[in-house]
Amino acid sequence: MSRFGITLGDPCGIGVEVTLKALQAKQEYQKDALLFGTLSLLEYYAKRLGYAMHFHQILSIEEWDDKAINVYDPLPVVREEIEIGKVTKLGGEIAFLSVKSAIEFALRGDIASVVTAPLNKEALHLAGHKFAGHTEIFGAYAHGDSYAMMLWSEKLKVIHVSTHVSLREACDRCTKARVLDVIHLAQQTLRKVGILKPRIAVAGLNPHAGENGLFGREEIEQIIPAIEAAKAEGLSVEGPVPPDTVFVRALKGAWDIIVVMYHDQGHIPLKMLAFDSGVNITVGLDVIRTSVDHGTAFDIADKLVASEQSMLEAISIGKKL
Repeated sequence: MSRFGITLGDPCGIGVEVTLKALQAKQEYQKDALLFGTLSLLEYYAKRLGYAMHFHQILSIEEWDDKAINVYDPLPVVREEIEIGKVTKLGGEIAFLSVKSAIEFALRGDIASVVTAPLNKEALHLAGHKFAGHTEIFGAYAHGDSYAMMLWSEKLKVIHVSTHVSLREACDRCTKARVLDVIHLAQQTLRKVGILKPRIAVAGLNPHAGENGLFGREEIEQIIPAIEAAKAEGLSVEGPVPPDTVFVRALKGAWDIIVVMYHDQGHIPLKMLAFDSGVNITVGLDVIRTSVDHGTAFDIADKLVASEQSMLEAISIGKKL
């Protein structure tokens, strides 16, 4: 199965643009890609970009056309209804339906993986879909005992114990069971791409990893027991490593991946190092999902200046997985 899906994200952002740029840069992807989103917008951007692309709208995989770029449009609208560069209810609805449709195609086995262009959380909520983001949508509609967000780049890889919650709630989610689950997900994912004995670091939650309880007891009561349990299973795990040094040491080759405790602990260093090439992966579900690691960028939508590099990386990693 070489076919894969790409959800075009919020139609008011840069998702369509970066997708078409990626498919133009690596034209061999065109025969295998199924795009989920607004057909009229694809035709608009293809013309704006000067690409000689032919699109074929399908309702089921049986209608596949090997000589065109296939498109599933979950909510057909004319181009003029899309308010490019704005947060809108329609944009949120199209983005949600595109993701949900792609998951359904993947669960049927029609496509092998899903790559997602960015959506806007405010628009998603305006449309009545109270999800914090892609990871939570996939968690609700795909299947898996546990899942996590992984950020991937050539320089640094991180996987999150918690993501789209308040910092106060993130501390409460830092439990032995959850940390051990995420260590397992890191191990399983890296093995899938050929790293047979992943070297995993676990970051502390508190400054200096708690300093033996002086700055918090989460390391002593939750994180260290999870690490010891993983070691007892034979995994190569170290920690808790103080958060202010773990990323520097990983960059120098000490570990293959870092288990981080909350959203910004992992996102800040990775985006600083690989903003244009990082990939967001949802791991632990029976639908493989990779994503660009940037937002909708409404401020530059339709200016044709958005970079397709992260989309190309997301497609490549999705195929490897």
